[in-house]
Amino acid sequence: MPLLAREFGLSTATVGTAIGSTTLAIALASPVAGLLADAFGRRRVMLWAFALLLLPCLGAVYASSFTALNVARFAQGLLIPLVSVAITAYLAEETPPGTLGRYMSAYISGTVLGGFLGRFASGLVAHGGQWHTAFWLLMVTNALGFWAVWRLPRSGGFRPAVDAQETMRTLREHLRNPRLLTVCVVGFLILFVLVSVFNTVTFRLAAAPYSLGSGPLGAVFTVYLLGVVVTPASAPLAARLGTARTLVVASGLSLLGLALTLSTALPVIVLGLAAASSGIFIAQAAAQSAVQQSVQGGRSLAGGLYNMTYYAGAAAASVAAGLTYDAGGWRAVVGLCALALLAVAGLSTVVGRRQRRAEAG
Repeated sequence: MPLLAREFGLSTATVGTAIGSTTLAIALASPVAGLLADAFGRRRVMLWAFALLLLPCLGAVYASSFTALNVARFAQGLLIPLVSVAITAYLAEETPPGTLGRYMSAYISGTVLGGFLGRFASGLVAHGGQWHTAFWLLMVTNALGFWAVWRLPRSGGFRPAVDAQETMRTLREHLRNPRLLTVCVVGFLILFVLVSVFNTVTFRLAAAPYSLGSGPLGAVFTVYLLGVVVTPASAPLAARLGTARTLVVASGLSLLGLALTLSTALPVIVLGLAAASSGIFIAQAAAQSAVQQSVQGGRSLAGGLYNMTYYAGAAAASVAAGLTYDAGGWRAVVGLCALALLAVAGLSTVVGRRQRRAEAG
């Protein structure tokens, strides 16, 4: 992002739209993706999505302006939900009873690893000033994604929703489901924090006294790898505490990490980023499980509604965090994220109470 800002002469908030354009499209397309996955099958829509994603990748490779890059990124965002919405429903339907939390944690670990490799590899490639090449790498990952979905077992628990009236009835039920809606707000805040932190910390570390280039900045994202270990390791704790309490604990861990990033020592900042991101990844896994636990049917549609608010948080953060950083620096961003994490803890407590009432009733 600092490289794009320098090349196109953009502010922190403006260059953040390179991420915001994708996440906004993901938010807008997620409910539709849920409907398609409920109607045509999880595996089928994921295969089509990975195949079609090759086209906007090509558009990004050959983008000659920031506007053209944003158009390609927006097109990517329209297709990504066909994967992210369908896969959680696939796991809920195809995994053995009582194992959803473990499989969801493994899935989140995969997204964590992907998040690290995307930032780390693109940072190394862009270190020579050629940001276009990073999108060739993205094309390779899309091809690998197609292959991985092709290898998945065919759905056994999927039942297509082909009745439009039934679909609308399911949508109305979801929109009247207070547990689901609360978890959706939690998802918004979770990704808002993650994107706010990692979008703006690159600008802090690219400036004096650190003056890190694209390669070293990409290496900072090795803290993501801790999430690959922490997220599945937290599954037994989540099973014992429940999703609501796990979200509270995860929020506390992220708050501690954010406090550490206020230090001026680079190793302490990196340690703080590791703790903050680990808390967020644990919270992601817990929230994804909570979505599936809050509904009995229309799982892809429920996942689509969650993804809509989840990625809306990223779209909001891509602009709000940049404006906050421009106005008050890193401390202001930490304050903004701390408020969001406190809200996550509060809302998670509400979710826990509602779940206990539902089980008692």
